Amino acid sequence: MKDAIKYTEYLGSVHFSAEDDVFYGKIEGVDDLVTFEGKTVTDLRSAFIEAVDDYEQLCKETGKSGLKSYKGSFNIRIAPELHREAARKSVELGISLNQLVEKAIQKMIGA
Repeated sequence: MKDAIKYTEYLGSVHFSAEDDVFYGKIEGVDDLVTFEGKTVTDLRSAFIEAVDDYEQLCKETGKSGLKSYKGSFNIRIAPELHREAARKSVELGISLNQLVEKAIQKMIGA
């Protein structure tokens, strides 16, 4: 997501509504829908920080984990040609296709 803001461990999406003349977003990577908005970028950032703080407090009070948990598996849709080349490359390297995809993701995110 190119248009995002960060605060502590949380990411927030950033959008603009020309119709309402307002910036708005939601906290990403949580199981709940938590939104925020502001007339200016500064207002939006303040609203995001307040939304995160409120959400963390609510999670603390309810004993809920704030950040979304992930299973470690997901489906992807890619072009058949790319699928074929990835499968061939995994055979050449002597690793599974899953391991190849994991290595590619690690390289992309710098892990």
